[in-house]
Amino acid sequence: MIFKKITTTLYVALALTLAQAQADTLDNIQKAGRIRIGIGMDVPPYGMKDAQLKPIGSDVETAKLIADDMGLALDIVPTTAANRIPYLQTNKVDIVIASLSVTPEREKVIDFSTPYAAILAVVAAPKSMTIKSFADLAGKKVVVTRASTNDAEITKNAKDAQIVRFDDDSTSITAILSGQADIFVTSPALMIVINKRNPQKDLETKLVIKTFKLAIGIRKTDGRLKEKMNAYVKAGLKDGKLSQIYQKYHGVPLPDDILKGAD
Repeated sequence: MIFKKITTTLYVALALTLAQAQADTLDNIQKAGRIRIGIGMDVPPYGMKDAQLKPIGSDVETAKLIADDMGLALDIVPTTAANRIPYLQTNKVDIVIASLSVTPEREKVIDFSTPYAAILAVVAAPKSMTIKSFADLAGKKVVVTRASTNDAEITKNAKDAQIVRFDDDSTSITAILSGQADIFVTSPALMIVINKRNPQKDLETKLVIKTFKLAIGIRKTDGRLKEKMNAYVKAGLKDGKLSQIYQKYHGVPLPDDILKGAD
C-alpha cells in the first residue's frame, strides 16, 4: 500500500512537471496578462526616450500595438544588439522587437515572424570624404556597433579597414560625435540623428551595403506564439497601422517588399 501511494505521488509529480514543460510562452503570457518585449532603447528612431523620459520610437509603437491587440500589459525590457538574442534564449523576454534583421545565422538559433519593417546598412561619412567602394576604407577607422548585422557585413567586406566596435548604438554615436572616427556603418536614421546633434559632421550615405528585413524574434519552441505574431503583423500591414508607424518615425513609406507580407 505504501509503495502504491509513493508510486502514485511520483506519477502525479511527473504529470505536473510534463504539463508545466508543455505550457508554452503564449500560455504563460496570457495567464500573466502581460508580455515582456525586448526593445533596443538606444536605437533612434526605433527605440528611444522623449523629453519626459517616456519610451518612444517605431519599435516601441509596434510593441504597444501588438500588446494592445492581444489585450496585454506591455513590459519593455531594454536590450542591446549584443544581448537581445541571449535575452530571448534565456527567457528574460517573451519576444524581441529590437530592429532585429533576419539573417541565415540568426535563423539557426531563433525563429522570426513575418517582417514588419526594414533597415538599410550604410557606410556614412562626411561629404568632404571620398568613399566609392570598400577598398577606399583601407587603413581608415570605421565605427560599428558590436554583434550587429552591420558589424558582420563591414567585417566581411572591408577587411583592411580599422574597425572600432562599441557595445551599443548610443556609444557608437558618441564615438562619432566626439571625433574618435569619421566613418560610421549604420542606418540612415542614426546618420540623421548625428547630423542633427552636430551639423558640422555633415554625414551622408557613401555606400549602401544591404537592405535588411526586420522581424519579431521568437524562440524556436514557441510555434503557437509565432503564429500569433504572424497574424498580428499581417493585420497591421493590411490595415496600414504599421505603415503609419514607420512613416511617422522614418519619414518614408514601408518598402514594397515588406508590404507584400500582408498577402
